[in-house]
Amino acid sequence: MHHSKPFFTLLLFSLFIGCTHSSRHEAPATSAPATPSIYYTVTKSFQHDTSLFTEGLLIYNGQLYESTGSPGDIAETESLVGIIDSVTGKMDRKITLDRSKYFGEGIVFLNDKLYQLTYKNQKGFIYDAKTFKPLGDFSYSSKEGWGFTTNGKELIMSDGTSTITFLDPNTLKPVKTIQVTENGNVRDNINELEYINGYIYANVWTKDFILKIDPATGHVVGKLDLSSLAEHARNKNPGSDVLNGIAYDAATDRVYVTGKLWSNIYLIDFPH
Repeated sequence: MHHSKPFFTLLLFSLFIGCTHSSRHEAPATSAPATPSIYYTVTKSFQHDTSLFTEGLLIYNGQLYESTGSPGDIAETESLVGIIDSVTGKMDRKITLDRSKYFGEGIVFLNDKLYQLTYKNQKGFIYDAKTFKPLGDFSYSSKEGWGFTTNGKELIMSDGTSTITFLDPNTLKPVKTIQVTENGNVRDNINELEYINGYIYANVWTKDFILKIDPATGHVVGKLDLSSLAEHARNKNPGSDVLNGIAYDAATDRVYVTGKLWSNIYLIDFPH
């Protein structure tokens, strides 16, 4: 059995995490401008099933939904969509994809429908949001499907590059695209997405931070450093994979984050 450091240690560390980035020396005038840090606190943690290879995380009608993928080299993983029990961390499965054909990716609810991306099939699925009955499918030109969210009007997807594509929910065709840049440099590997108060928040594959992106320009305007949570996750479960999963509950103004195969989902508080 693996033991982790007490959770209050993590909480205290997160409260003062901003201090670790300070410097006594003024940066040279020629250095690139730093992305503004968004400081946060961890207010609670919940259980998370360590067999869930997280691809999407969101709140819908007060319930926490997760979508997962199924890497071929991790036999116990499945491509699922379901509701997470915050006490046990277990998933009430609603959708299961054939892992021999599909690798599940991001999900989003809009207009009483649930939309799901797949990894390399250039195909998405549409379900009834209440019954989860299949309603159809759609194709997209992006080589891969990764993250999914919505601004309430359009579906917004990432594909593992620096491109974020806005789709018309009626036609499932692109309305526009933006390129994510940070201080003038292209930022690729954009992964799980969440739309919060007019901004897109995004995981970056293999990185322990979340970017705050202006959807009008694609510019990164802030960054949350979640490396302390990633460390905590690895301490609790050495099999933990990368940070991935952002869920915003507009009704309570709360944000949840997790990672692939992590043993916890964390409730974090930050200005947004």
